[in-house]
Amino acid sequence: MNIDTIKDGYVIDHITPGNAIKIYRLLNLDKLDCQVALITNAKSKKMKTKDLIKIGKLIDINLDKIAYIDPKATVNIVKEDKIIEKKKLKLPETLVNVCKCNNPRCITSTERNLNQIFNLTNKKEQIYRCHYCESTLEKDHFID
Repeated sequence: MNIDTIKDGYVIDHITPGNAIKIYRLLNLDKLDCQVALITNAKSKKMKTKDLIKIGKLIDINLDKIAYIDPKATVNIVKEDKIIEKKKLKLPETLVNVCKCNNPRCITSTERNLNQIFNLTNKKEQIYRCHYCESTLEKDHFID
């Protein structure tokens, strides 16, 4: 399989196999008007297999969203066919408007204009809790 290089854009690399589609959905990459390549189970010397995403345009991307899904991923910024910056990610301490609280009694269920805020409470287990009601965040309750 041959995937072209990109002139300007991003390469999200070292994604744990299976996580690329989650990142693709969370970043709404299907709504872009540029080329986006989603590569799964690519061979990797470092990881054995990995996923990657190539975005053929420099856009605003939320690194916290990527780090929430896969903190071991790296983001390469490409300009004029060259990687100009490589960002290593880490779990964000706070997530804002990335996920929604699943507790029906949470104030965010009735107050629609409130930000959905979650704080990292256990780094090792990657557990986030709602800022308002302390409910544990369920991994796939993303904001559309």
